[in-house]
Amino acid sequence: MRKYSSIFGILFLFAILFSCSSDDETTKSVVAPPVVAEDTFIRAADISFLPEIESSGAILYNNAKAEDLLTTLKNAGCNTVRIRLWKNPSDGHSGMGEVKALAQRAKLLGLKVWLTVHYSDTWADPAVQTTPAEWKNLSFAELKTAVAAYTSNIMTEINPDIIQIGNEINSGLLWPQGHLINQESQCLALLAIASATIRSKVPNTKIMIHYAGVTATNTNWFFNKLKSIDYDYIGLSYYPIWHGKDLTVVKSTIDALGTTYNKKVIIAETAYPFTLGYNDWTNNIVGLDSQLVTGYPATPDGQKSFVIALKDLVKSSASGQGFAYWGGEWIAFKGNEAKNGSTFENQAFYDFSNKALPVLQAFNK
Repeated sequence: MRKYSSIFGILFLFAILFSCSSDDETTKSVVAPPVVAEDTFIRAADISFLPEIESSGAILYNNAKAEDLLTTLKNAGCNTVRIRLWKNPSDGHSGMGEVKALAQRAKLLGLKVWLTVHYSDTWADPAVQTTPAEWKNLSFAELKTAVAAYTSNIMTEINPDIIQIGNEINSGLLWPQGHLINQESQCLALLAIASATIRSKVPNTKIMIHYAGVTATNTNWFFNKLKSIDYDYIGLSYYPIWHGKDLTVVKSTIDALGTTYNKKVIIAETAYPFTLGYNDWTNNIVGLDSQLVTGYPATPDGQKSFVIALKDLVKSSASGQGFAYWGGEWIAFKGNEAKNGSTFENQAFYDFSNKALPVLQAFNK
């Protein structure tokens, strides 16, 4: 009996060992979940008017329910919000306090923040680049110091993922001292000190230089002037009403700029109408059939199709990094008889009843 007991004991021990070995093998064969590639293609919306719109009491709707624009954008597939920053705006809108609060809201939802720093108290664009009143009597040396200090404070207070050094700076910024044509060396010095400040504070933040237009000759002239500046992204504004209706030109310019300057290129601003009608007494930017791109009517589906076509065009370029829609939030929130209302309500993300439009589907990954 002892002999058989010993044999049975040995067999039992082997069974246990075999069972443990099988479990170990099973454990080892478990396949780790696939690594999901980072979503690096920028699908952005400029939301700069949002705090002012919200303070007016306007309610935005998505699928027949009231919904915060940031939530609507996030759920639609938008991964970045663009916000303008003014130095000392007269009414506080787009100032540091408001922008910081809006950026924090976006970050809490997992959205990246892209700041467009105008280096002005108000709108800066190709036609006007007004130095902040606080700086207008500074010497050039003092202006450089002020730009560095202000830029450093922006990085401390907001710490954006992307930062534009100026907005649509076709002829420079901080006029007259930073005018690219009249004061080229000074313009470059201002851009260089802003860039160096950003790099010293947060080296991984992406720096953008922003030009309005897509004409090859003009963009090449501009970015060739700035080839000594340390930056990451080329930003281009593209509005058919101002910059032409040929999308193939947009593609060829993105390809050429990316190759020539070894940069990623983003359509930093674009928009398109869902109607040629209006919802307040403020003249709209676009209101005629002649201002439209062939094949893209001013309808909700036409608006969506245009943005999808532009997105796909950017993605098809080896140098394309993303796009941003401008004015999507700018509904006629001041009332339908306002003469100082929106020039963009017919290019917004919402119809004239504040209901979300199909164009939001263009942000889908």
